[in-house]
Amino acid sequence: MTDMTVGQAIDHCHDALLASTVFYGHGTDNPWDEAVQLVLAVADLPADADESHLPHPVSDAQWRQISQLLKRRIDEQIPLPYLLGRAWFAGLEFICDHRALVPRSPLAELILHDYQPWYSGPAPKRILDLCCGGGCIGLAAAYYTPGASVDLLDLDHDALALAKENIDYMGFGNRVRALESDLFTAADGQQYDLILSNPPYVDANDLAAMPVEFSHEPAIALGSGADGLDLTRQILAQAANFLTPSGLLVVEVGNSWPALEHAYPRVPFTWLEFEHGGHGVFALTAQELQEYAASLRPESV
Repeated sequence: MTDMTVGQAIDHCHDALLASTVFYGHGTDNPWDEAVQLVLAVADLPADADESHLPHPVSDAQWRQISQLLKRRIDEQIPLPYLLGRAWFAGLEFICDHRALVPRSPLAELILHDYQPWYSGPAPKRILDLCCGGGCIGLAAAYYTPGASVDLLDLDHDALALAKENIDYMGFGNRVRALESDLFTAADGQQYDLILSNPPYVDANDLAAMPVEFSHEPAIALGSGADGLDLTRQILAQAANFLTPSGLLVVEVGNSWPALEHAYPRVPFTWLEFEHGGHGVFALTAQELQEYAASLRPESV
């Protein structure tokens, strides 16, 4: 039998992770936070548990599970949320597995701040999560904007199946729907106050150099051509047709942001700044998309 406490288990996991070659970037960015997340999840404690839980005992069965997961995390370099089957995004818990990317977008912060100061229209009634993956962005938007209906669109059948599980898990069946769609095809005739998108945006060079952890994620959700902008180009060319007059398009392009600015030198992208980290997210209003439509057409690039 073990007399291990939560605090001791966290210390053990932290030391092992610190000595390993694992990469942090799937919900945590350091070994301590990763160790805390692992132990709290297995010990069935809330993700935001405070220090008062450190003396909490860890059972033999829990310790065995912690040890097994820790070994797989280090030896196989599998992202921790895949091992746990759960991920946290915008303060919410989601089902998470290999069918979609691990939720980690800085768009969480935008959602938590009610899209301010970039969205200036009336209270959003319709929101689109384009290239939704497991649905975390759209479902967080639905949670924090209870008056809005939300569409989740993705081309990947497996990712959509996970998104539908998350819709049911969160109890949003009445105002969130997941539709198989090649970008905007399933949104034909619809208009949204907000279009939020975290499309594939990794360029070929970055894709080839990514740590092992990313190889466990679906390749279709990561790469997007030589400069990472294949899908973003299509989104920019079409988005104006699906926004209300006061609507806002927000797209994450990560490290491909310099390539985007180079490709569209005449377009005044607004680059969002985040208090808790993240970069490469731009916003364009419906009015800007209309005004610069000629520059956004594929033939002009």
